[in-house]
Amino acid sequence: MIDQKGVSHWAWECSAAWRGPAGHSEPGAGLRGLDHGQLWQFPDSSIHQCQRQLRRTTDKVIAGEFNLGSDSDDVQVLEIAKVFKNQNYNSLTISNDITLLKLATPAQFQENVSPVCLPSADEDFPSGTTCITTGWGKTRYTALKVPDKLQQAALPLLSNSECKKFWGSKIKDSMICAGASGVSSCQGDSGGPLVTLSNGAWTLVGIVSWGSSVCSTSTPAVYARVTELLPWIQDTLANN
Repeated sequence: MIDQKGVSHWAWECSAAWRGPAGHSEPGAGLRGLDHGQLWQFPDSSIHQCQRQLRRTTDKVIAGEFNLGSDSDDVQVLEIAKVFKNQNYNSLTISNDITLLKLATPAQFQENVSPVCLPSADEDFPSGTTCITTGWGKTRYTALKVPDKLQQAALPLLSNSECKKFWGSKIKDSMICAGASGVSSCQGDSGGPLVTLSNGAWTLVGIVSWGSSVCSTSTPAVYARVTELLPWIQDTLANN
């Protein structure tokens, strides 16, 4: 997150860990590494959303963590029962950039662990809408490590036609852009949320996907557009 500020918490933000020889986070015995996602609430409270890079049921979802350098966070280490990859994901265009994770046991909702709201299929988020994105990504693109504390940045949405002035034909219907306003997502923020306050509730607009290789704050970052992905989300839930 470039030109960001630290925050105490956003209760739906999750990190993820995996077993390996090196990494930034170690929230459980032998667990290392870092990725991002958000908790969504469904009838069984057992679905967690994350981006395309988290793929294995041996990975863990860490809810309630805000300071990766502290042992004082009241975290929940959650097992993954099943991974649902979007069959329409295109690694060349990075379109339909979403994966669903089903948790083996539901997260226990409390002050520091709660779900974010999904939008309705017809919900409109016009250009200029102020959103918040959060993550543990780099605060400078040349940084050698990511910050311990969760960061946030406020940034405006762009229409896809506005975004195409920067990115051309790379922008697809399954994408939404935000930024070019002095702040930006950066490496390590991928999979994190882009939310806005809609009808009194924090609502998921996008999922951090891709952007400038140098985390330029004058170029919009690109997010998976949640309203466009709702049919796949709903179909996956209905069948699982």
